[in-house]
Amino acid sequence: MTDSTSARVRAASAKRQRLMAAAAQVVHRQGAERTTIADIARAADVPVGNVYYYFKTKDELVAAALAEHARYLRDLTERLERLPDPRERLKGLVEMWVGQRDLAARYGCPTGTLAAELDKRDEGGLDTEAGRVIRLLLDWVEGQFRELGLPEPDGLALTLVGAYQGMSLLANALRDPEIMTREGARLIGWLDSLPA
Repeated sequence: MTDSTSARVRAASAKRQRLMAAAAQVVHRQGAERTTIADIARAADVPVGNVYYYFKTKDELVAAALAEHARYLRDLTERLERLPDPRERLKGLVEMWVGQRDLAARYGCPTGTLAAELDKRDEGGLDTEAGRVIRLLLDWVEGQFRELGLPEPDGLALTLVGAYQGMSLLANALRDPEIMTREGARLIGWLDSLPA
């Protein structure tokens, strides 16, 4: 491969990544139905006509947004895995959620709100894809509870992730980021109270 070909491939890859990141951000803020391809192109600073080179339909861009959410989640859990103790990893996750409280109060959970919106559609299968992203989080959380040696780690994972979804929904519905702060502190207290 020549240097100029290699540079073009890198530029195309970077443009595709910018589009994916923009799709995740815009779809989170506006919802899938209200988002247009032009909105995503503008956010990515890519000419609208160029978008079709990478993504043929808006649904492909929504799928790209979900892939970006999954990538973010994998990056986050990889960073948390550096902590030596699974309880501290779970507390770090809760602290990250609380750190995003203003965003959650304005737009809700990026994946949870999108999953709820996509579930109302009759076609596409994107709701199933959103469920897969949420499953990534549930599986990781379950693994932490399992590593702690606690009984029913799957149920504990549902409790923790469900609490996050609930506090995100309420913070968004009431436009009150402090719900995330208060409920996050309650979740950390709960994690500390679990047997060692």
